[in-house]
Amino acid sequence: MGTAEQPATGSGRILLFAGGLCGAAGVALSAAAAHLGGAFVSTAASFLLMHAPVFLAVGLVGANRILRTGSLILLVGLVLFCGDLLARDFLGSRLFPMLAPIGGTLLIAGWLVMAASALVRPRS
Repeated sequence: MGTAEQPATGSGRILLFAGGLCGAAGVALSAAAAHLGGAFVSTAASFLLMHAPVFLAVGLVGANRILRTGSLILLVGLVLFCGDLLARDFLGSRLFPMLAPIGGTLLIAGWLVMAASALVRPRS
């Protein structure tokens, strides 16, 4: 009486992969921050760890297109935001001017798109 598992496809697989990578990177960066210091590393680790479950959940649920789109916007914003913060600590300079604020803005936009997905009626 087992249930058949439906493998994730397309953006669901991307989100599952991203969730796993974000979780692993978040743990590794948390350790680096504890041993090496770096305020930006700690912030990046926190952001990665707080978003990893979101990507896993949306990837597993196979949610509606708006929710998946919001998640993908979150992913891009997270890469830009954390990438710039990590460059500051590890490279000693920003990757590009305004990259962290652009990434942060995309994070906010992604969360707003995800919230908006609750307002859209599912097709019957």
